[in-house]
Amino acid sequence: MSNVIIKPLVTEKAAKLAQKGQHIFIVNKDANKIEIKKQLEKDFKVKVTAVNTAIYLGKKITRYTRKRVNKGQKPLYKKATVTLKTGESLDMQSPTL
Repeated sequence: MSNVIIKPLVTEKAAKLAQKGQHIFIVNKDANKIEIKKQLEKDFKVKVTAVNTAIYLGKKITRYTRKRVNKGQKPLYKKATVTLKTGESLDMQSPTL
């Protein structure tokens, strides 16, 4: 499966975790921890020590218009927190995600 990693998550919390050697990615919801680890090691050429995943439900959305109330939901997504071996770092510019 080549499209395991969708995109890196860029937030303030992710930036703080990156200093500790942990990086956060949005991944395919069908991907498991083993596939995520193999894909990262192949793309970035780093040693991954741990992968933690979490599935987030989509946020409920309500929009009030002139004629009616539109209700919907954003899609669910899966987030992976990847811990790298001590002393290694990711170069986000090298692979094309």
